[in-house]
Amino acid sequence: MATAHIESNLEDIAPIVLMPGDPLRAKYIAENFLEDAKLINKVRNMFGYTGTYKGKKVTVFASGMGIPSIGIYSYELYKFYNVQKIIRIGTCGSFNKDIKLLDVVLSSGAYCKSYFDVLLDGVDIDFIQSSDELNRKIMNTAKIRNVSLKYGKTITSDVFDLYCDSEEKFRGNFPDMNFLSVEMEAFGLFYIANKLGREATCLMTVVDSLYDKRSLSSEDREKSLNNMIEMALESII
Repeated sequence: MATAHIESNLEDIAPIVLMPGDPLRAKYIAENFLEDAKLINKVRNMFGYTGTYKGKKVTVFASGMGIPSIGIYSYELYKFYNVQKIIRIGTCGSFNKDIKLLDVVLSSGAYCKSYFDVLLDGVDIDFIQSSDELNRKIMNTAKIRNVSLKYGKTITSDVFDLYCDSEEKFRGNFPDMNFLSVEMEAFGLFYIANKLGREATCLMTVVDSLYDKRSLSSEDREKSLNNMIEMALESII
């Protein structure tokens, strides 16, 4: 079985998928966290791998950047490969003063001004929730691992916020300041999951902040991302 964007056979892909944006991060996770990982997709170099983590079959599949890209891959994985759960894992920014660099944020839902939902289904939804069940599992895992996890709303933007002419102009497009994170994919993933009756959530490491201007070392970033990846993997077993 194959789709326009995925060359895998049905049995190649696990019911649970971790979805980083970067194909090379998918490769990194497969090589460093999974046993017997096999490359199951390389169409457009959007790498997907399936292996096991502590005996549990899991697929790691890259999404690319932005709602259109994650919309394509999540739809095809849910619709044609019988995937039940997707956890987006990646990085984000924040303009919430209570969020610091390298904090790990779990999204309760995503707000977006995109026309993605209008074009796809003729509806206009500004906010959509993530999976309560997946979120509970991740929060329980964070508690067991003694990880300080931030939980709250996400802004999904069609533009990379750091390139905007004015931070205040960018923030003025959103209804309040209670959002913990800013990124570019979560709304599309949550919308597709909701549309198809599947589960999805988003776990992120904060790498940019309006209020925390520290320069992060590559070692700090790698350690924080590894902790986030392990937490996601532990949550699904």
